[in-house]
Amino acid sequence: MKRMMLTGALALASAGVHAATGVALVHGTGKQTDAYNNYWQSDMVEGIRKGLADPNNLLVVNCDFDQYMWDDRAAGCLAGQLTSFIQNRNIDRLIVITHSNGGNVMRWILSNPTYDARYPAIIQRIVKVDAIAPSSAGTPLADAAIAGNVFETSLGWLLGYKTDAVRQQQVGWMATYNQQYLLGTSGRPALPVPFRDVVGTDVVSAVWSSQAYCGGYTQSVGLEITQNWLSSCSDGFIECSSAQAAGTLWFKDRTRTSGGQVLNHNQSRRACFGLPSILANDLKG
Repeated sequence: MKRMMLTGALALASAGVHAATGVALVHGTGKQTDAYNNYWQSDMVEGIRKGLADPNNLLVVNCDFDQYMWDDRAAGCLAGQLTSFIQNRNIDRLIVITHSNGGNVMRWILSNPTYDARYPAIIQRIVKVDAIAPSSAGTPLADAAIAGNVFETSLGWLLGYKTDAVRQQQVGWMATYNQQYLLGTSGRPALPVPFRDVVGTDVVSAVWSSQAYCGGYTQSVGLEITQNWLSSCSDGFIECSSAQAAGTLWFKDRTRTSGGQVLNHNQSRRACFGLPSILANDLKG
């Protein structure tokens, strides 16, 4: 009888019946102290939370991503918050949702497991990273900001100024990092966990279009302007080729969003066009 009970318990454990699933939201460039309200906003966070069996198993990360990705204030801070979350909530299955440069910080951890003693335990529990609009191959706007032209002042709300994180996202710099320090891009070994890209393909800013107002009309106008310096396929900040440079494509905006709407770079961190429901449903898989 005892043997049968033990066998049953082991079977349940191996089937993952008691596995606790958690989700961590990792913001992009900038020093965040209240990313819940200031970066993602409540509608986005609470919409994603609906996909969890235990709604308490959600972490909104707050770190200083104005630093180089490997900096202790960036990757070190992220590792510390993920470790505490995993331990305090007994997380067995961790899904990480990143936005923009947050994907680079997460990819640093995944690519360099010996850099920090906390990294292996984090990697072991991650089942997938959903990378929204990642700047995996950088952005020409970072080059423009460092050069000191118009983008430095007009995109301070989105990109920041001449911080180390902006320097890092210059196209040539990211090419070097991808070749030498990061995994997942063409010609490099694969990442140890699925890294799935969500790609924004365009910007709509027409005053008569309701689509332009989701997330803020002023931001849509700004991204429409900067899109003129990018390739035809971009979200106003990240070119599609950069957003798809690491890992694998999960989906391009029009293929999944409600009404087939596009997601500009600001809208892809907001509760726009059914995005929270898409991400929440993915937590159940």
